[in-house]
Parts: sequence; C-alpha cells; structure tokens
Amino acid sequence: MYNPLPDIVTIKNSNINGLGLFSTKTIPENTVLGISHVKNDNYQHGLIRTPLGGFLNHDGENPNCIREDKGPHFEIRTLRRIKSNEELTLRYSLYTP
Repeated sequence: MYNPLPDIVTIKNSNINGLGLFSTKTIPENTVLGISHVKNDNYQHGLIRTPLGGFLNHDGENPNCIREDKGPHFEIRTLRRIKSNEELTLRYSLYTP
C-alpha cells in the first residue's frame, strides 16, 4: 500500500507558514525520511515534488533536516534528534533544490 508520508510524520498547522510536517514520535539523528523530489525535466524547475517535499517549511537559521541529492531524486534526512510533535524544517531555496 502506498503511503505518501512516512508513519513517523503528519501534516498540521505550522507557526512558520501554513501547514507543515511534524514528528509523531521521537526521530533519531540521521534518519532518512524519504524522497522529497524526483528529477524530471518536463516539470517546473525540473522536479516533481512529493508530499514529503511539499509540506517541509523553511528555517534558514536552525533546520533539523537536510536535502541530499541522490541522482534521480532528493532525499530528506534528519540532522539531529527530533522530538515528538516538533516541526520538521529545511533550509531551502525555491530555485535551487
């Protein structure tokens, strides 16, 4: 069965902007959460955004996740231990995934 988000995250209202991703339990450092974008030149900016990539909010000062280029796609990995109910954040730019 397809799950658009890992079981350890959910979508809720964010104090940063609109909706965001939040942990449903403690997530260890260096946990791969899944694919945020798939590269495809037929789409805007050459990317198809997954639900995981669509709800991560920006934190330019202290993000708790990082986006890693894995060739045909980008993965999201935690930079540190994330507490239960903490919002997942990423330092990103709209035009430089």
